Amino acid sequence: MAAGELTRQPGSDEELEVGVAITATGRRSVARMYEPAAPSSPFSTVQLARLDEALTLASRETGLDFSVYLGELGSESRARAEELHARIEPSSANAVLIAVSPGERVVEIVTGSDAIRRLPDRGAKLAVMSMVASFKEGDLIGGLTSGLRMLADQAGSAPKH
Repeated sequence: MAAGELTRQPGSDEELEVGVAITATGRRSVARMYEPAAPSSPFSTVQLARLDEALTLASRETGLDFSVYLGELGSESRARAEELHARIEPSSANAVLIAVSPGERVVEIVTGSDAIRRLPDRGAKLAVMSMVASFKEGDLIGGLTSGLRMLADQAGSAPKH
């Protein structure tokens, strides 16, 4: 008998649990449901809703397409952030990407060719400083939402066509 195997005496009338079988050799075989671990996220559902609302409001108020990237950026963080920004659909020209790598302690803001006219570097730097202050206090979601508000305020209302 292998280590950990349980055997049942022949003729025993004990009732078996669901998913348990006794093999011909008397070994007890147990089937269990496999439940994969839920994907982990740095945010709760409520925090994700707050971030979604902040993104929606910033985009609606300004007419710019705001996005947030949270993850590793690598040693060439600016180049990686620009690469991510270029993938924004339908047009990266009107887009603003906030790329944050908490593990690397890096924040990059990339603005498209149209968006930069309404969101100068100085405004982006102020938003980064505000976000970093919140991040240092361990408030990742608060930093992102306040940064989005600051960027939206800097960009102003969507131009009327």
